[in-house]
Amino acid sequence: MSKDVIIACDFDSRKEVMDFLDLFTGKKPYLKIGMELFYAEGPEIVREIKKRGHQIFLDLKLHDIPNTVMKAMAVLSRLDVDMCNLHAAGTIPMMEGALKGLTRPDGTRPLLIAVTQLTSTSQEAMERDLLIQKPMNEVVMHYALNAKKAGLDGVVCSPLEASDVHRCCGKEFLTVTPGVRFADGDTGDQARVTTPAKAREIGSDYIVVGRPITRAENPVAAYERCLKEFLG
Repeated sequence: MSKDVIIACDFDSRKEVMDFLDLFTGKKPYLKIGMELFYAEGPEIVREIKKRGHQIFLDLKLHDIPNTVMKAMAVLSRLDVDMCNLHAAGTIPMMEGALKGLTRPDGTRPLLIAVTQLTSTSQEAMERDLLIQKPMNEVVMHYALNAKKAGLDGVVCSPLEASDVHRCCGKEFLTVTPGVRFADGDTGDQARVTTPAKAREIGSDYIVVGRPITRAENPVAAYERCLKEFLG
């Protein structure tokens, strides 16, 4: 599977996201639609953006009892997105239920990946707030292995952990990595970050980049810079 840059379209209205996408004349970037936009505009915004020819990562991070997640994924599978996700902390049975719900009657489905630990979570916060005392890397690898056991396609992790995930789970197991910033940019609320070039070296399959592109003075130029640094 080829590597790519996914733009996080963290906007709160249809107008904002469409104005942003109109800047990309002749280009169809891979896009992430997260909770902010999905909750503001509903499933129709997914359909509309899909009709424009974009690949879509629907980032809703489901986490509930297995039966609820299975039914929710069955609904999401009808939106024709390319990738969606859930929290690995929901356990293997929940991930198995999600996979079952996501798979259509003809056997097709979007890619399904699991969030390990959010890139805003530090070791200190994980220990203090979640009462998880193991080292961050060990926790991420354990969650990644659980996702693989459940039959998922990959995980969301920090780019700093991508190479270790591939060592644990194989090269074909996808690593989708937010927490990517330009070397001369602000890290914002992220705790475990790196640059597009370093993410390429470490082995990220997809990088998810939001504000460094969407809030840039020239978003198209920022996107092209990100592509160049990540794809080489």
